[in-house]
Amino acid sequence: MAKNLQPQSVNSLINQALAIEDEAARQAGALGFMARAMVQATLPHRKVEGNEFERRNGNFTLSLMSPAKIGLPYGAVPRLLLAWVTTEAVKTKSRELELGNSMSAFMAELGMSRQGSNIASLKNQTRRLFASTVSATYEDKEKHNIADIGYRLADRSVLWWHSKDPEQAGLWKSTVTLSEQFFNEVIDRPVPIDMRAIKALKQSPMALDVYSWLTYRVSYLKRPVVIPWAALALQFGSDYSRLRDFKAALLSELRKVLVVYSSVQVEALEEGLLVKPSLTHITMKEING
Repeated sequence: MAKNLQPQSVNSLINQALAIEDEAARQAGALGFMARAMVQATLPHRKVEGNEFERRNGNFTLSLMSPAKIGLPYGAVPRLLLAWVTTEAVKTKSRELELGNSMSAFMAELGMSRQGSNIASLKNQTRRLFASTVSATYEDKEKHNIADIGYRLADRSVLWWHSKDPEQAGLWKSTVTLSEQFFNEVIDRPVPIDMRAIKALKQSPMALDVYSWLTYRVSYLKRPVVIPWAALALQFGSDYSRLRDFKAALLSELRKVLVVYSSVQVEALEEGLLVKPSLTHITMKEING
């Protein structure tokens, strides 16, 4: 499937893939994690009008709300933030996380270049993400069981960042204090990921989503499964009005994912995406050290 990619678009992906194959994530200091709820259902890919957004994945529904004057998080940056936040929370076992001595230092942590547009986007999307409230619903229609969980992502965030001089350290450290409920969600069976893959795919929100979802999905897959395109569209593609447009977009992003995660076995069929039992991108041996 990766053979259809344009050479100029995959040079950096190939370099990252070679690095990933050459050294395990833990050895490379690249062992990361993503909150399971944010893998099962995902954030908006593009800017959304209004302050409510919903994604569905089977029995699971994720609803996202934010203050109207701030807006909803969208795009690749909130996904990079979530990967960083989850990883730091798992490593430190602390709800209060330090975001670096300067905006420039934090951007380096996320793998972002210090361009003017990135600086504005990081500050904007950080505020949008940490101001958001999540509602997660698990519904078993056969057994008529419903479980609802709601929480803010952060109780407090303080950003002492200088947008005009990102290299300058603030008078105080920028911090975020995760809400207790989100912190518990983060450290309860987070999805292991390779941060090198996340940084390699950082230009595409959908590629980031597909990568995290695939390594999570195969972690409990016992036999091959075909996931219908319509179901995948509910999970990943609410921006597309036509199913065929979503399918084309997903396959394009999947090709990028397969460059850095080549061991996962998938096949595009007429009725849906065939996912076969495969190695997770991070093995249990790596996680346990």
